[in-house]
Amino acid sequence: MPLLTDWRSTEGVPGYRALADRLRLLVLDGRLPVDTVLPSERTLAEALQTSRTTTTSAYRLLRESGFAEGSQGAGTWTTLPRDSKLESPIWPEHLSGEADPSGARGDFSSAALEAPAELYPAYQAALAELPRFLPGNGYVTSGLPILREGIARYYTDSGLPTTPEQILVTNGALQALHLALGVVLERGDRVLVEHPTYPAAAQAIRELGGRCVPLPVEAGWDISRTANLIRQTGAHLAYLMADFHNPTGRLLGEAGRRELGAMIADTGCRIIVDETMREVDLRAALPAVRAGRPVPGRLPMPRPVAAFAPAEHVITLGSASKTFWGGLRIGWIRASQPLIRRLALARGNQDLGGPLLEQLATVHLLENLGPITTQRQQLLAERCVALHDALAERFPDWVLPLPEGGLSLWCHLPEPRSSHMAAAARSLGVWVTPGPRFGLDGAFEARIRLPFARPVPDLVAMADVLARAWHSRGRAAPFDDDRTTV
Repeated sequence: MPLLTDWRSTEGVPGYRALADRLRLLVLDGRLPVDTVLPSERTLAEALQTSRTTTTSAYRLLRESGFAEGSQGAGTWTTLPRDSKLESPIWPEHLSGEADPSGARGDFSSAALEAPAELYPAYQAALAELPRFLPGNGYVTSGLPILREGIARYYTDSGLPTTPEQILVTNGALQALHLALGVVLERGDRVLVEHPTYPAAAQAIRELGGRCVPLPVEAGWDISRTANLIRQTGAHLAYLMADFHNPTGRLLGEAGRRELGAMIADTGCRIIVDETMREVDLRAALPAVRAGRPVPGRLPMPRPVAAFAPAEHVITLGSASKTFWGGLRIGWIRASQPLIRRLALARGNQDLGGPLLEQLATVHLLENLGPITTQRQQLLAERCVALHDALAERFPDWVLPLPEGGLSLWCHLPEPRSSHMAAAARSLGVWVTPGPRFGLDGAFEARIRLPFARPVPDLVAMADVLARAWHSRGRAAPFDDDRTTV
């Protein structure tokens, strides 16, 4: 019911059309997930204090336009028109690392920064240390002890006491996710997934036989709703990104984490927490850059989610890629020691271990974490403000929330045609990722994610190209009785 507040706000529109249009937009935005069973026509009419004719006509319009289905005895549930579900995803159509010219053209879909100045010296120091490891066979399945110690110290300093035996080093966070899912996920299990979410996470869950259950988070995390979904669906596993969520940039505060921890203990649900964005904190930097002031010290971060829940129920994923450089393929898992042992054995069946040179370089980078993150917060805040202002000038009817952290803007479009715009931009030589890539079953056509990891001149030029792409496409048709354009 809170989602239907002011549903009659459009003047001159019949009530049933206004209600159907509001429900349609909720489905497109992902706030009302696909396959959600709607209230009966009578129940909804009573709750909205309107006639049953209004709700019956609204449901009929939704069914005819492809946004709902129903059957006798099963009621009415939300869906999406067949053409909008992107059953064969076309994004991206290029491979990372292909020709990527600067300026107005190229790949603007990747949320990753260039390497910091400290990266090359870290590799030089790592290369100088490498000879002492050469007499061995080079296979270190759980990761170099010195790196595991450094990561454990990082968590301990963050308020989560950790030993090296609770750390498994991986080849990036995506391998860490696949390993964790491979050990704790059974085929057919329901997995609670934030909506919107990181596309590769949802794909990994599906590939391993899991069934994604969407948890709307655009307005923040509702822990009570999360607990209800877990109980209603029987989900034994959840994937959450509480630290500068991708793509919204939201941060779950300490109080919310305490509530989440209590919910985990109560339901027994196991949580995979993705903390790859934890160091990309813009809360202090963005206001300072906007005001033309020096960036102050970093604001205190809430403790990791694992600090609030039983150790055996939380698996934490981390990565050096977003903090330092995408080419540094070092990730890790933090979990209970028995589970780390199981994960290490599973990892041994895949690749036996990661590259030693990169692990040694990561040790040196972690030692300089503070100065590196301070510099990158300043850089990212400047780019974020530049892109935000360029978009606001060219798209005055877009809603452009500034993130608390992360590497991208989650833009709200006035019309549900994100995929059309992305296709038009692609024809002009610019790759951007439309909103449905971050949804389940094609939701978020009225959203688009735009990273601000590129230099400011490139971002401004990209905004010009997007303006051409936006205005080159026909406007979405109004919602009528016969068809809906998505």
